[in-house]
Amino acid sequence: MSTTTISSSLPFPRFPLSPSRPTRFPSIPSPRKPYPSLRIRAALDEAAAAAAPPPIITIDNGSDGGAGPDASEATAFVIRARNRIGLLQVITRVFKVLGLRIEKASVDFEGDGYFVKRFLVVDSHGRKIEDPESLSRIEKALREAILATGADSSSTVAVAKTRGFVVRRSRFPGAGDRSAKAERMFQLMDGFMTNDPMSLQKDILDHVEYTVARSRFNFDDFEAYQGLSHSVRDRLIERWHDTHQYLKRKDPKRLYFLSLEFLMGRSLSNSVINLGVRDQYADALNQLGFEFEVLAEQEGDAALGNGGLARLSACQMDSLATMDFPAWGYGLRYQYGLFRQVILDGFQHEQPDYWLNFGNPWEIERVHVSYPVKFYGAVEEKVLEGKKCHVWVPGETVEAVAYDNPIPGYGTRNTINLRLWAAKPSDQQDMEAFNTGDYINAVINRQRAETISSLLYPDDRSYQGKELRLKQQYFFVSASLQDIIRRFKDSHSNFDDFPEKVALQLNDTHPSLAIPEVMRVLIDEEYLDWEKAWGIVSKIFSLTIHAVNPEGLEKVPVDLLGSLLPRHLQIIYQINFLFMEELKKHYGLDYNRLSRMSIVEEGAVKNIRMANLSLVCCHTVDGVSRLHLATLKTRVFKDFHEFWPQKFQYKTNGVTQRRWIVVSNPPLSGLISRWLGTDAWIRDMDLLLGLRDHAEDASLQEEWMMVRKVNKIRLSEFIEAMIGMKVSPDAMFDVQIKRIHEYKRQLLNILGIIHRYDCIKNMKESDKEKVVPRVCIIGGKAAPGYEIAKKIIKLCHAVGEKINNDSDIGDLLKLVFIPDYNVSVAELVIPGSDLSQHISTAGHEASGTGSMKFLMNGCLLLATADGSTVEIIEEIGNENMFIFGANVQEVTNLRQNGLGVKKSLQFARVVRMVREGYFGFKDYFKSLCDTVEDSSDFYLLGNDFESYLEAQAEADKAFVDQKKWTKMSILSTAGSGRFSSDRTIRDYAQNTWGIEPCKCPS
Repeated sequence: MSTTTISSSLPFPRFPLSPSRPTRFPSIPSPRKPYPSLRIRAALDEAAAAAAPPPIITIDNGSDGGAGPDASEATAFVIRARNRIGLLQVITRVFKVLGLRIEKASVDFEGDGYFVKRFLVVDSHGRKIEDPESLSRIEKALREAILATGADSSSTVAVAKTRGFVVRRSRFPGAGDRSAKAERMFQLMDGFMTNDPMSLQKDILDHVEYTVARSRFNFDDFEAYQGLSHSVRDRLIERWHDTHQYLKRKDPKRLYFLSLEFLMGRSLSNSVINLGVRDQYADALNQLGFEFEVLAEQEGDAALGNGGLARLSACQMDSLATMDFPAWGYGLRYQYGLFRQVILDGFQHEQPDYWLNFGNPWEIERVHVSYPVKFYGAVEEKVLEGKKCHVWVPGETVEAVAYDNPIPGYGTRNTINLRLWAAKPSDQQDMEAFNTGDYINAVINRQRAETISSLLYPDDRSYQGKELRLKQQYFFVSASLQDIIRRFKDSHSNFDDFPEKVALQLNDTHPSLAIPEVMRVLIDEEYLDWEKAWGIVSKIFSLTIHAVNPEGLEKVPVDLLGSLLPRHLQIIYQINFLFMEELKKHYGLDYNRLSRMSIVEEGAVKNIRMANLSLVCCHTVDGVSRLHLATLKTRVFKDFHEFWPQKFQYKTNGVTQRRWIVVSNPPLSGLISRWLGTDAWIRDMDLLLGLRDHAEDASLQEEWMMVRKVNKIRLSEFIEAMIGMKVSPDAMFDVQIKRIHEYKRQLLNILGIIHRYDCIKNMKESDKEKVVPRVCIIGGKAAPGYEIAKKIIKLCHAVGEKINNDSDIGDLLKLVFIPDYNVSVAELVIPGSDLSQHISTAGHEASGTGSMKFLMNGCLLLATADGSTVEIIEEIGNENMFIFGANVQEVTNLRQNGLGVKKSLQFARVVRMVREGYFGFKDYFKSLCDTVEDSSDFYLLGNDFESYLEAQAEADKAFVDQKKWTKMSILSTAGSGRFSSDRTIRDYAQNTWGIEPCKCPS
């Protein structure tokens, strides 16, 4: 439905603005406009109506005159009449009274108060109206209703003399007080919020005063951010409601994306860009004395995940919304998130990340949407109507309360939902405690319940930690599935339709308990027999696996599962029994194979293999790159692939260009749009290929270098503000930012930096002039219990301390560690990087989405042929990257031969420098050095070191030739379209989920 927007000049005077504080405005009188009284306006309306010609109503059963793609399935009613208050609602009510449904409506205003309204209408069965008699009856009813609205006989005018206003009561047939109230409501809501500067400023200031409860004449940057965010959220909610109402009416098959982690980052900038109102808000704020960029910095990162899997989930939600797919995301609302990384004397310390302390304006608490989640207890057998049934009697119950987060699409009205669950104590338990006067126990019960959703990654080295992790997983899937099944039952009464309306995506094996939970609900609560329930379950689940080694697959001790979820253990045993019987028919009594494929792992500690459970049930198992799929088929799930080869597919991961170019790198985004002559690439990344035609254009190269220089200056200012070190933006910015882990080989990077330092230190002064200056930037967190990773962080600081303070080195080499790395830091570092390192030992990275973010921003990659890098090489060519090290097959051969590889002299020297205490902390680093000795060098740092140095030398050589480097940079961005999450989601929708776009009308 379109609306008109009237813009007027702002009543605010333009004051000189302070760069550090917002201007405080004096009290400003509201502008007055010469409105006629309502009594006069009513009289004028009725006089105009009496003189107006009758409405013109035309009916079109062929097309709607441009109303949209659904026209072939509906009848178009086109009405031209004089506009009057409430007329739109009268027309809508006519269709409703006649049992018709409006699929789409649009309004065009003409001069002299006339409008043309187009309605796409279907009957109660969703079909167009073709019977001539019915069409004539509808036209007559519309004409009479429109004429009656403007005639004296159609309304009673009651004048409230003491108040001076006019009250109209409609006499439309069948309308009473309730109808009049509904009409008034529709009048108030007829139209969307407007985005002119005056409206935006009013909304922001209203939220400052009424939501944040601060005076609109005295508030700071953070309070301005809160008012701004709530104003943006209002617009999200409009689209969000429209999307869900439309999906409810259309009832398409929906995807439910289950992930224990969503690394969303900040929401403000992403939301205003996807809504298309970024410039409008910036202008409105400027006139209030604020800068949009400053306010955006007030937002903290949502600490709902860690690493690539969590960021992948966030990118995929953005793409699902943008591409109009009917989808919901489900996760946990962690109160504390991972942890804040604090560096003291080079050592990592962990502090709680109280990210919710100052509120989260982007979430909506749904106190009325809560579900009971059961734990412990026992399973009883009962006979109901002659049928034996299982009844789970829980020993503990908690409540799952929903918190909704709207996710807007770009270039569409569709706004989907991310629903996160928070654990609260059960009312029943609280009442029992209070009734017995046990106030202390009531408080303890509350704390115990809330612990379930408090921590991301509880330490599961102890039994209590394993129990809490399992509780989290079941709490998450139980609440989500109750919500999904409730939504299905609102519109459907037969579970035979469930697979046609529901697709459940497991993001790794963490949500695998969803499988026995759906079986439990269908069997124990919906009373389906086993075969029918299993037939449904095996059609609705699909799995994306992120593991690269069998040793990394999740297992749950049987004793723990039986204690916490006794009914689920019974169901898993039954699934496994039937699966084993199926395998025996195929393979006979091949006990080794049966043991490897069994869901139940026998041994000193009996475990449930969650990955095997998922593989048995899911209809599709996806790897996240082509190389990863090969690893799954030949090593991780070799037996399962031989048995079910049709189940295994791959969808190479992608990242969203909205976040990683448009939000994080506006100068580059604008440059791309200018040179392509369109911004359509923001939705269709394949258009970036057009940059290849201009890669050698001197004008583009000059602009490209300028954009990169601006981003590097911004990054250098951030480094100085964070750690007090000045770095030159003219140096090569060499970056490795990711989780600290041995397989990601930050240690190889640091040893390479030591080698560079050692070379410069021993150079003649004349040779130093030929050295390419470098700023080496490392960032990432080590898991709290991962001692080797923590020692890598300490080594980085120790080496940096030595290099950065050596006058012989100067600005030729700097080493910077950025603390508390997160999404917002990445948004600043990635656009300012020249060279990005992705140097994991080949075969250990499932995909590696970090490389895609750098690639999109024109950063050159120094990488091993691992994960998705293999596909990046195909897309942009070996000549535009710096590839080194053993490939996957060579790594396998080296390990099979006992790692007996002769190390280079350079490698031996740099390790010896660390071991002998050149950088201090000799004893502390001894165990770190031991990990790269011949027999212990599992990740092959020594084997790849010489090749690594050669690749670094090639990068130096290319950087000297800035024209060549810039061309390589342009070609990197041009070839990044294949690695958009839009392409990933399109593949999933077509080949795994079986869902179709369902676009909400504008």
